[in-house]
Amino acid sequence: MTRYLYFTRHGQSEWNVSDQICGSTDIPLTDKGREQAEILAQQIKEEGIHIDEILCSPLKRAKETAEIIGRVNNIPVKVEPRLVEQNFGRWEGTSPRSSIGFQKAKLCFIDSYGNGETMFKAAHRVYSLLDEICADSFGKTYLLAAHNGISRFMESYFRDMTNEEFAAFGIGNCQLVRYELKDSCK
Repeated sequence: MTRYLYFTRHGQSEWNVSDQICGSTDIPLTDKGREQAEILAQQIKEEGIHIDEILCSPLKRAKETAEIIGRVNNIPVKVEPRLVEQNFGRWEGTSPRSSIGFQKAKLCFIDSYGNGETMFKAAHRVYSLLDEICADSFGKTYLLAAHNGISRFMESYFRDMTNEEFAAFGIGNCQLVRYELKDSCK
């Protein structure tokens, strides 16, 4: 039987609007971000997507997104610390997110950006969660509500990527991505 895992990025945050790098800085949703979460919640309901539990980052932008989806669909929400966004150290709060410096920094997987977290360490915590989900003998279907940086680790867990593809990968606010767990778990 095929199992699925769903992933979404939080709704629009205040720093998304100002084009600043959020990382692990706890930035709230905007009204538009809450609206995006409501729209995604309705999409899940209307499409009849079965989700047993939502696991979310402890950061308020992802947690509030998860809570909105959970409330609309009567799905329990659990905070999962391993889904917190990567700490981008000296890059946190800088702008623009598309700066050449930050784009180059995302290719340095062992750099902690001064006082942040390396890509390797962030990948380790996300991959460990995904390994647990794949090994779940109860066969639950989860929605993970987290961040754009975490979306890169999700994608790289399920498909091979070059360093450049990894660094450039991202999804939109409240975009829903589905992964097949049947033969994809590593």
